[in-house]
Amino acid sequence: METKEKIDTKEVVLSLINALNNEDFTLARSFVNDGMTFVGVLGSRDGANAYFKDMELMKLKYELQKVFVEGNDVCLIYTLKMSGVNVTCCGLYEVQDGKVVSLKVIFDPRQVIESTSRNNKNQN
Repeated sequence: METKEKIDTKEVVLSLINALNNEDFTLARSFVNDGMTFVGVLGSRDGANAYFKDMELMKLKYELQKVFVEGNDVCLIYTLKMSGVNVTCCGLYEVQDGKVVSLKVIFDPRQVIESTSRNNKNQN
């Protein structure tokens, strides 16, 4: 049986993902702490405003595969379409006081880099 803490933590992250998928960035922002940090394979961001500036441009759609919860951490495995390719990612969300305070994302960036490189060559 899940504890209330696990349910609340999981629901915060899933609500964030749902809002992002629906491009409701105002609602999505409500699930994130102002000082949120993001660390990913291709860069990092300090602060929720910087993170959401990118998210509004990229308009990523998350296709969830699996959700794991341990204490204040939620781990998602999901597929994203980036630069025209489907990429399997793993995101580790830390939740404190009902808000996401950090996000770490890992994935193999080679397909994204290759696709971006091809697209840039085609534009020249």
